Amino acid sequence: MIQELDQDNLSELVSDNETVVVQYMASWCGNCRLMKPKFKKLASENENAKFYLVDAEKYPESRKLATVDNLPTFATFKNGTFVNQVQTNKFENLKELVDEVTSN
Repeated sequence: MIQELDQDNLSELVSDNETVVVQYMASWCGNCRLMKPKFKKLASENENAKFYLVDAEKYPESRKLATVDNLPTFATFKNGTFVNQVQTNKFENLKELVDEVTSN
């Protein structure tokens, strides 16, 4: 399941959960909309991680947790620490990023 942030509190969520995967997006971003169903699919397949959608324009503090300079950007966090990020519109690249933090 994916949770869409309604406040700029990603840092709290990253601290409170062992494994976090984030899609940084914006309402005007076509590739963000194309990737959202793929992001949802990965969320449904990885119940041991928390998946969040973050509007990169509305929530600057959350955006600062990863190097976000293009959209969509996907970022992973483990035990409260930034792990990796990728800016992509390819499912394979996103899956590789998620697998990196969800496989033990």
